[in-house]
Amino acid sequence: MEPLPIAALASLTPDDIETEFFDDRLELIDYETETDLVAITAETYTAMRAYDIADKFRKRGIKVVLGGYHPTHLPEESGKYADSVVIGNAESVWEQLLKDANNGGLKKVYKGVVGEFSGLPNRDIFKGKNYVKLGLVETGRGCPFKCEFCHITTYYNAKYYSRPIKDVVEDIKRSGKKLFFFCDDNFVANPKYTIELCKELVKLNIKFSGQGTITMAKNKELLYWLKKAGCVLLLIGFESMEDENLKRVNKDWMSEVGDRGELVDNIHRAGISIYATFIFGLDHDTQDTFKKAIDFAHEKGFYYTAFNHLLPFPETPLYRRLDKENRLINRHWWLDRNYKYGDIAYQPINMTPQQLTEGCLSARRKFFCYSSIFKRAIRLLKRNPSLSFLYVFLHSNLNLKDEVEGKYSLPLGSGLDELPK
Repeated sequence: MEPLPIAALASLTPDDIETEFFDDRLELIDYETETDLVAITAETYTAMRAYDIADKFRKRGIKVVLGGYHPTHLPEESGKYADSVVIGNAESVWEQLLKDANNGGLKKVYKGVVGEFSGLPNRDIFKGKNYVKLGLVETGRGCPFKCEFCHITTYYNAKYYSRPIKDVVEDIKRSGKKLFFFCDDNFVANPKYTIELCKELVKLNIKFSGQGTITMAKNKELLYWLKKAGCVLLLIGFESMEDENLKRVNKDWMSEVGDRGELVDNIHRAGISIYATFIFGLDHDTQDTFKKAIDFAHEKGFYYTAFNHLLPFPETPLYRRLDKENRLINRHWWLDRNYKYGDIAYQPINMTPQQLTEGCLSARRKFFCYSSIFKRAIRLLKRNPSLSFLYVFLHSNLNLKDEVEGKYSLPLGSGLDELPK
């Protein structure tokens, strides 16, 4: 999908500065290109790859600046691989950084403001790239909840910052698209704002998906406007069927909202499908936990379901707790060139790391088997009688079925030029 952070930087860059954009996921980087400064955005999964890219340019004497979630959480580590690091959001510091770089006075660290934001990304840089035909738009940043494992709530200090509705509407209009993914981590974090936004979206005649919390199921007005505005699918993190687990990771509020099954039914009755996510390997998980989640996913006929193992992201409360308990097997897994998708970086309590990996893999196989896809397709048609939506469902679910096995052969942080032949 379109990488919005780079488009945001492009919009902040003065017109008299020449820019060139490479997407390492889609194309080979021209390491011999003539440039004075290289900017790389990195999350934890791509940190090692970002450092490798930075190293190749720095060997040519070219300055490199790193930004994003990972450098914000680990600026000292990232600073070893770059000439400058942006902590926080770049909007408040990017113009000054460019001036300093032009004057030969690039600072080692720039601290951006994490808070309200506005403006429009420069999507011209996406022309000619083979992206999914889906527009990505931000309506807000952050989340008010304090889940122990979450990088986002750590980054934004458990606060949500909404974007001006007029900017969201203009962004959508300029994109020229009709299908969108609102990439906020919690699209319904501020229900009043979301309802007001949806009232404006109705006028645009679009379809969209996003990410939210089960709390929306208690708000009939919110569900009504979500559907009326064109919402067809929302990702919801259920995490666990065990209340003890939810309490342990500071998500016990989810147990208090109401019965999970009834809440899911409320959302489905509104005509909105659910992409459900679960995390395995929590402290109260056993082998029976896998079956509970799979059975619930089948019972509710979710559009997609992700069955992931717990992953300790650096500087999260979870990471610090596991470190204190001496349960981290691989303290810097994101820098380990032998680390592969599916590897476990910590010691679970009630199962071995291998059992956790195999349990996640087995759950995915069962959910994305042909019989499951067929049964869920029938339920989808009853919920949303759209042949085009059914086509997208079948195409994507069959792709995810193939992906179940393929992911486990992928090393962390490899680019197109480093993948196994």
